[in-house]
Amino acid sequence: MRIRTAAPAVLAATTLAVSLLAASPASAAAARHQGGLHLGYIQYDSPGRDTRTNSSLNAEWVNIHNNSRSAIQLKGYKLKDDTGYTYTFGSYRIGAGKTVKVRTGKGTNASGVRYWGRGSYVWNNTSDKARLIKPSGSLLDSCSWKRSDPGHKNCH
Repeated sequence: MRIRTAAPAVLAATTLAVSLLAASPASAAAARHQGGLHLGYIQYDSPGRDTRTNSSLNAEWVNIHNNSRSAIQLKGYKLKDDTGYTYTFGSYRIGAGKTVKVRTGKGTNASGVRYWGRGSYVWNNTSDKARLIKPSGSLLDSCSWKRSDPGHKNCH
């Protein structure tokens, strides 16, 4: 009799464990963006013709979003592409729930926007990969695209 009454409990526990294991990859992906810093939206193909003017360069940008409940100091964080072009943050605090936009061209840094200061494009239109790297050198987040994407990418 005990075996029969234990069997439904064991079956229920096994079913629960299997359903939790099956949900883990999705949960892990969702958790990655629920707390902390991550790449948001990337405009890798400057709209219109690529003229290399400063306004065209600044139409190429990457949003970095802080999904945590507290501000994060970005000093030493890096934004890199496949070629090795690297933007390194100086002292900048990104508030909780806030976004900072890193524009490719030149401009005056302000709250919510940083300028790479480049005279040429960073992000390849055909395919590339943006990487957000911690000051320790470890990869925090990445986002890639290919030719068939529409010139921008929502990395969430």
